[in-house]
Amino acid sequence: MKYFYSLACLLLLACNNSDDKVNSATNVPPNIVFIITDDHAYQALSAYEDHLIQTPNIDRIAKEGMLFEKAYVSNSICSPSRAVALTGKLSHLNSVRDNLDVFDTTMVTFPKLLQTGGYETAIYGKWHLKSEPKGFDFWEVLPDQGHYYDPEFLTENGEIKEDGYVTDVITDKAIEYLKNKRDKSKPFMLMYNHKAPHRQWWPSMEDLRAFKDQKIPVPESFFDDYKTKSPASKEAEMRIADHMALSADNKIHPDILEKLNYNEFLDWYEGAYLERLSRLSEEEQKAWQEVYGPINEEFESNAPKGQALALWKYQRYMEDYLGVISSVDRNIGRVLDELDNSGLTENTMVIYTSDQGFYLGEHGWFDKRFMYEESFRTPLLVRYPKLIKPGSSDKHLVQNIDFAPTVLEVAGVPIPEDMQGRSLVPLLNSDTVEWRDALYYHYYEYPGIHMVKRHYGVRTERYKLIRFYYNVEAWELYDLQTDPQELNNVYDTPEYAEVQTQMHDKLEEIRIQYKDASDSLNQDWIDKDIERLKSLGWD
Repeated sequence: MKYFYSLACLLLLACNNSDDKVNSATNVPPNIVFIITDDHAYQALSAYEDHLIQTPNIDRIAKEGMLFEKAYVSNSICSPSRAVALTGKLSHLNSVRDNLDVFDTTMVTFPKLLQTGGYETAIYGKWHLKSEPKGFDFWEVLPDQGHYYDPEFLTENGEIKEDGYVTDVITDKAIEYLKNKRDKSKPFMLMYNHKAPHRQWWPSMEDLRAFKDQKIPVPESFFDDYKTKSPASKEAEMRIADHMALSADNKIHPDILEKLNYNEFLDWYEGAYLERLSRLSEEEQKAWQEVYGPINEEFESNAPKGQALALWKYQRYMEDYLGVISSVDRNIGRVLDELDNSGLTENTMVIYTSDQGFYLGEHGWFDKRFMYEESFRTPLLVRYPKLIKPGSSDKHLVQNIDFAPTVLEVAGVPIPEDMQGRSLVPLLNSDTVEWRDALYYHYYEYPGIHMVKRHYGVRTERYKLIRFYYNVEAWELYDLQTDPQELNNVYDTPEYAEVQTQMHDKLEEIRIQYKDASDSLNQDWIDKDIERLKSLGWD
């Protein structure tokens, strides 16, 4: 029975040369295009906020579908977030708690389940789960983080190297699949995953100048002193002022830094900058120099220090970060156009999200990891003309554990009972849905890069309670209604005593609900932590 629709499509094809147009007019299972970018902050997507950048192509998904105003992740870091999306399970149950873990490919994932339901599946772009992709009929993925210029790809037949800019190359592969590779007698699920806008934000040649003459507004909390926060905020190594690389991140040549006695936070930054620069062709290096040469000269001439250096770093960071997003937006437009041109739009669900949010100077930071809103929250746009009214929005608390159940329900494939998320389908066509009243979060990667302490917490519509643990013991409580920037920790203040008790109860309840109620570490994780400490040179 599961292949009945394939036979129907073949019969109809005899009467119409365009199988895609036939499919869009019949009740066949929908196609799915699932787009995941890396570190795309909702603040840099004009469907949410338009003070930094215009993203008309990504916005089109919202205009023709639904924008989720309160979409969140469960662990704000790359590999764990992807494992959650694939499995519909939180990190402690899906084999990936941090970026060092290797994804267990025996796990049940929604691509595998779609295959059993008659779907063809494909993934192009970022995978970042260390194991070889399973559950995909076609796959070409970046090794680890991949490169912006002339990127390598892992394939079933070994590693290949492609010429060009990574965002363009990934899009070329996705469009080639849509046009020529797929089996047009089957519905498909395409994961179209971008490296961008991941650090270190190297724009395409087309976007080198996109934001160079713009004054980027500085967030109000840029000089946050963390006065009421736990030690976790002060000890994290992700402040733009102190931990952003003048070379690899801000594109200042190491020779200039040496001449001016600027010290990089980590020694490998200089090598990273030179390696990435070496990937450019002679012609590209000339174009690069025309833009970044004057920036280097100005830096050498002014030699900013202190607060001026922090603000200079911020501007340089944002110019490149936004430039990288411009390429993502342009390329997503190419894919949407291909869906239109092939007659696939009407019967295809398009999902756009990021593996997490990102700090664009809020609290003085870049990167993610913390449970504060800028990294906890993520963009989520969904278009499916057969189900969603154009220009819709939703304010329910949704999370990346919900992605797998949603895709499966839309595809008509049974959802496993042990998936912890909920299908978003009821929200796509109804405003009167009984929904969750809280979200759970748990971050594990400490000690590690950026040195953000382990923590877990609960967020309701108004309040957020966070516990930092492992080699620190601290609590934070925020009233998101009166303090949306989370600058004032009200934990243990008399006026919030009742709320604090209620939030502790809610945290205990939700940890039990998601089977993460034990603070103890099993032996495998203890051994892993010891190895990590040794690799970092700790005793």
